Amino acid sequence: MTFQVYNTLTKQKEVFRTLEEGKVRMYNCGPTVYARIHIGNLRAFMFADLLRRWLEHEGYEVCQIMNITDVGHLTDDADDGDDKLDARARREGKDPYEISRHFADLFLDDLKRMECLPAHHYPRATDHIPEMLEMIDKLIADGYAYQTGENVYFEVGKFEHYGRLSGNKVDDLDAGNRIEVNQEKRAPADFALWKSDPSHLMKWESRFGPDGFPGWHIECSAMARKHLGDRIDIHTGGEDNVFPHHECEIAQSEAFTGEGFATYWMHTKFLQVDGGKMGKSLGNAYTLDDIEAKHHDLRTLRYTLLRGHYRSPLNFTWDVMADSAKALEKLDDLVGRLRRIAAGEEGAQDAGAGQAELDTCRSEFVDAMNDDLNTPRALASLHSLRDHAVQGRIGSACGASALEFLGKVHGALGFLRLEEDSLDASIEALIQERLDARNNKNWARSDEIRDELLAQGILLEDTGGKTVWRRG
Repeated sequence: MTFQVYNTLTKQKEVFRTLEEGKVRMYNCGPTVYARIHIGNLRAFMFADLLRRWLEHEGYEVCQIMNITDVGHLTDDADDGDDKLDARARREGKDPYEISRHFADLFLDDLKRMECLPAHHYPRATDHIPEMLEMIDKLIADGYAYQTGENVYFEVGKFEHYGRLSGNKVDDLDAGNRIEVNQEKRAPADFALWKSDPSHLMKWESRFGPDGFPGWHIECSAMARKHLGDRIDIHTGGEDNVFPHHECEIAQSEAFTGEGFATYWMHTKFLQVDGGKMGKSLGNAYTLDDIEAKHHDLRTLRYTLLRGHYRSPLNFTWDVMADSAKALEKLDDLVGRLRRIAAGEEGAQDAGAGQAELDTCRSEFVDAMNDDLNTPRALASLHSLRDHAVQGRIGSACGASALEFLGKVHGALGFLRLEEDSLDASIEALIQERLDARNNKNWARSDEIRDELLAQGILLEDTGGKTVWRRG
């Protein structure tokens, strides 16, 4: 099956085709670094990582750019309210650059902890002011933008395709629908490209005045153009980015270049917590530290965030995390079984047994991923492979082939544990003591050691006259 993706722009699945053969230019909306990211934010970044991994699995050369917004993102996502970073700096009496660097560093560390592949570049808005001003100047010259005092606005009515992404019509965008009345604007839907505020802590001098800073939307257009060119293949973000942010990006980018901006727009649904909304005020905007404080490892969180399809709402609960941990235990068991099967220690007598079952599982996995990254179906194929291994249907040659397949699966999903695990000498000594106890029919001591090892996360399985272990 050829790779297909759902395009928010056209509202349908489409066969993926690149602007340049074999190469993908991808821009992912990154964080506004005024606070620590939570697992809701993380879902969109995990999706970007999954998408890149699968594109590379399919043989594409991917250039991934993920921006860091360190100025200009206002609290209501439109043209009013306080700059989120500026507001925190005032509240805490700190330098906004210090705050942005701190949370940007935490963000990059969180991505690393979650085993995300590093983007090829993480451009910051404050480093791209000249590129933004260049775009603004041309938009004014071409009649798409206008200056009022020291502020500059994009005139939405001049761009005939505005609303194509979100489905919003300009005539319906009245005051009170995320757009406040602003007497400077020619129309309520017009959005700021450049704003002036003498009290703003982060500001730059331009021909519009000495106290300006960029609007949120122009930042991504300028950074995407700088690092990827006038046209890109894929632009991603959360569903909350569709309007106004991505709608405005399309308008200003395409008005500037006179051609299409991104071919494919892909958006993740929100992450819910216990079936409801996530929020700092609700106390459920969990960070990675909160996950680990509940004694869950981050590999389990990665599995949890990828177990649901990115275009479907995903409900996070601690019970779901526990279920994910059990699912990972089964996949770890699959790897261990295949390693023993490949070594001829267990499995079918016929070395080639199980090839048909493996081919089916491999085909189901690839087809699922090629179908708009359908991870639930892809994961089901892996658990089906484990069933075949448990039932003894796989021979040694097929076991080795299956391990090779799982290596590619790990490259795409990033949460399998493929390296051969080792135990501390003290644990190995206990396992040997238990074997001796069993041989001497000292069942009480054997059970004691099994329970002791279980308390340390080591599960034992007696099979075929042998004892194997795995981590639980």
